[in-house]
Amino acid sequence: MSDRDSGNRVGRRSFIAGAAAAGITIVKPSLVRGTQANSTVDLGLIGCGGRGNWIIPLFQDTKNGHYRFVACCDYYQDHVDRTGDKLGIPASRRYTTLSGYKRLIDSKLDAVVIETPPYFHPEQAAATVDAGKHVYLAKPIAVDVPGCKSIDASGRKATEMKLVFLVDFQTRADKHYQEAVRRVHEGDIGRLVCGEARYPWGVGNFPGPATPEDRLRRWYCYKALSGDFIIEQNIHTLDVATWFINADPIQAVGIGGSKRLRSYGDIWDHFAVIFTFPSKEGSPFVLSYSGNQATPGAPNEIPCRIYGSRATVDTDYYTHVWIHGDPKSGKPYDSGVFKDLYSTGTANNIRTFYQSIMEGNYSNPTVAPSVRSNLTCVMGRDAAYRGKPITWDELMKSDERLELDLTGLKA
Repeated sequence: MSDRDSGNRVGRRSFIAGAAAAGITIVKPSLVRGTQANSTVDLGLIGCGGRGNWIIPLFQDTKNGHYRFVACCDYYQDHVDRTGDKLGIPASRRYTTLSGYKRLIDSKLDAVVIETPPYFHPEQAAATVDAGKHVYLAKPIAVDVPGCKSIDASGRKATEMKLVFLVDFQTRADKHYQEAVRRVHEGDIGRLVCGEARYPWGVGNFPGPATPEDRLRRWYCYKALSGDFIIEQNIHTLDVATWFINADPIQAVGIGGSKRLRSYGDIWDHFAVIFTFPSKEGSPFVLSYSGNQATPGAPNEIPCRIYGSRATVDTDYYTHVWIHGDPKSGKPYDSGVFKDLYSTGTANNIRTFYQSIMEGNYSNPTVAPSVRSNLTCVMGRDAAYRGKPITWDELMKSDERLELDLTGLKA
């Protein structure tokens, strides 16, 4: 789940650029790179903004594993000191400026939690893997095609180096979503006919940045830093859709723009995209996506619906997962009403991260689907920006990067 501008209900991840008690279970030292022969995983946190501080207690909860934060990094000194004071991290292991993460990952620790703006994810993840550390990475993974390819390469390299690399999508860690996807893939809803993914959201307005450092604090509203909201936020619903469909899109055609609902930034406030996916039944599978932001009164929901020849699967991040259809041939499923997937899904991922490290499971299954859904979002954004169709093949040949002007920032 995205943590939009400061002041929203879950807070910002805001980098902005930038303990659990020791366990007693004895494990083989080889299973945890760089740790002592016990079950505690020493962590470094890159990104001490809203999301970074929000996630700390979930790592400290021993139901999710035995972790200890030993270092932290953020562009801003006040952010890193706030987090360092809370965690009891000595001043010598609090790192600042854009390059501070390099000093963090070169220090003595086992794993790195990356909660920075998406623009920085590929570089920071690659450096962490190169340093021989496990990676826990916030979504989205990147803002452009080269960034997605970099994460894919880092995930593969992590497996080769016997490192864990986990991308934190909450829905993919939820048992209700997992069960619905399993049923769809086993044919319970029949042939896939068409689908829709939406993300309406109402969000407030804030004063515009006056300096480059202020802009970094408001990173969500800048294309180069966030990738635009179709990537940073709406990836949740498009990730669920691509999970159900289980294929790369063939083509996207889109439209959108800005009605200037915000007083600053350069991202859009509405998108509408039609994606076509391959189908075994002749005509392509069509997915309709729409998203809008900053509209007062817009419902805060993240729905995805896939229509099949025998039944329909319907999901919403905040409320439910169900399959309804022909009572004679369909196989209904209903999760009932659930709450707080934002927390429970993250806790599940943190638990899986720990277990994977302890068990030496380096298969890293979250990387490939995260790359696919992120590329799908980039495809939709670029099709809308250009105002003309774009194919998957064209997308994958692209070396276009979103460039960030770092003038005025401390390197």
